[in-house]
Amino acid sequence: MTTAVADPALPGAAEVHPNQFALLRQRRFAPFFWTQFAGAANDNLFKFAFTVLVTYQLQVAWLPPALAGLAIGALFILPFLLFSATSGQLADKYDKRSLILFVKWLEIGIMAIAAWGFFRADVVALLACTFLMGLHSTLFGPVKFAYLPQHLNERELTGGNGMVEMGTFVAILLGQVAGGLLVDVPAIGPQAVGIACIALALIGRLVAQAIPSSPASAPDLRINWNPFSETWRNLKLAHGNVVVFRSLLGISWMWFFGAVFLSQFPSFAKEVLHGNAQVASLLLVVFSVGIGIGSLLCEILSRRHVEIGLVPLGAIGMTVFAVDLYFASRSLPPAGEMGLGAFVGVAAHWRVMADLALLSLFAGLYSVPMYALIQLRATPTHRARIIAANNILNALFMIASAVIAGALLKAGFTIAQIFLFTGLANAVVAAYIFLLVPEYFLRCVAWLLSRVVYRFDVRGDDHIPVQGPAVLVCNHVSFVDAVLLMAASPRPIYFMMDHRIFQVPVLGWLFKLARAIPVAPQKEDPAVYEAAFERAAQVLREGDLLAIFPEGGITRDGELQPFKGGVMKILERAAADRVPVSVVPMALTNLWGSFFSRIERGTAMVKPFRRGLFNRVGLHVGAPVAAGQVQPELLQQRVAALIAS
Repeated sequence: MTTAVADPALPGAAEVHPNQFALLRQRRFAPFFWTQFAGAANDNLFKFAFTVLVTYQLQVAWLPPALAGLAIGALFILPFLLFSATSGQLADKYDKRSLILFVKWLEIGIMAIAAWGFFRADVVALLACTFLMGLHSTLFGPVKFAYLPQHLNERELTGGNGMVEMGTFVAILLGQVAGGLLVDVPAIGPQAVGIACIALALIGRLVAQAIPSSPASAPDLRINWNPFSETWRNLKLAHGNVVVFRSLLGISWMWFFGAVFLSQFPSFAKEVLHGNAQVASLLLVVFSVGIGIGSLLCEILSRRHVEIGLVPLGAIGMTVFAVDLYFASRSLPPAGEMGLGAFVGVAAHWRVMADLALLSLFAGLYSVPMYALIQLRATPTHRARIIAANNILNALFMIASAVIAGALLKAGFTIAQIFLFTGLANAVVAAYIFLLVPEYFLRCVAWLLSRVVYRFDVRGDDHIPVQGPAVLVCNHVSFVDAVLLMAASPRPIYFMMDHRIFQVPVLGWLFKLARAIPVAPQKEDPAVYEAAFERAAQVLREGDLLAIFPEGGITRDGELQPFKGGVMKILERAAADRVPVSVVPMALTNLWGSFFSRIERGTAMVKPFRRGLFNRVGLHVGAPVAAGQVQPELLQQRVAALIAS
């Protein structure tokens, strides 16, 4: 399991930032952010202006208005299917800054042709530019998401992705608004669009000049120029990492989900809400703002870690508010066509807008952690190609969304019923993904426990290694110690736990789902004892985190018990396997006396509110100890010192 950290040679790489907005003052992030912002804005300014032009102003017999939007969207997506695999290879093989500069020069050339097409009202030239702008975005996509983990550390990755996601949707919104306003300027609208497209391309190229160097991750890679065989190879490559591949499917589903709503906004505004084009634009604004807020909330809710526990919460919210949108829109009374002022003056419409805002907000919570997880878990030398595979899947899912939505409409579904169908399908898909990759569900449980049941304060979590094998050693105070450690770690942890805890209702099932390792005393069950240590050795060989509670059981009096020798057996196996392992001491504090700890004649989980609500508990993480220096007595002293600190 690997990750990349920020290059300390870059300005600000080692600084501690108060929040994600501080990244906009850093050279390693700000020029890149504004470059991608300008590119997304230009894409959408051009596409929307072109769509309005052929829908309302030009009469083209072979491209009727009803098909114009579909044709433009299809031409823009086609390069993602054809060239994503090749672009992923290029992003792994070459310096990402050099590729970004090339893409921005390409954008200037495409926009020069587009300006000529707008001035001449040449639909064929503009359709060609639509395809070329899709190619421009295809080349930029893998570079964009492979750039971030090369310049941001694990604590910044969620915030950086949230900023990019927010910026992308704001750019889409501003680009479409600007495109619609400019093309509608009397007499000079198309010409104004052409000039604006060139200006945005030039601005993007100028800002890109300040992007720092991003060395190639696989400079010896041989490019396979066959897009079909390379596409298949990329998908197989992504499939090799189960968690990453399921995350790719999860992100692609989010694009399916979003595409259904975005594509139906004009018809929804007209046929269901009885509003004009301004109302359709308002829906787009509400949706984009919701995505932006949700994306930015991820860093706050995740405590600046890659927190995939937010993904199930996002999925639940997406379904709840998609279903409520159906009921909110179904109950609207018949009315004539309304302008923006009349629309917002109807109280029932505020429920519709709230549903859209919250639905998209939860979509932001759903997608950003998945992007960050892919960047964190993908092998650096293959990261761009994994992102390319994601773009291929995204395009396929968006095409599928258009086909399925069209089939449902043809079958007699109303738009509100399509929204309901999509919301319910989201629940099924999310449940399927979370059953296949239980880490999402487990992290969600850990997130809820550490923020809803307890007020969980973590200190020194930067001592938890972001890559490589390590043994985490912690005191054992309650039945949920493992869950709290999960919440504090940016990586999955495999726990060695007393086999009897697996008999506890609910918690036992949870630990089995987490693939915890049951261990029994050697005298009681030698087979289980030996199997546990063999599994522990395998975890470390695979480069993962292993946690052990060396007291051998949950404390019955709140005091730290003597450490047993199991940790030494683990380290001896690691040394025999030549696995370089560090040992990280940890201490849970103020957990004794809570609902999940033993108290009152050794019982636990009685009197749920015996300490009130939102108990403040903590985890103190100490500096790693080299395996050669470890002794049970030394570790016990380290943990005792952390408890007292």
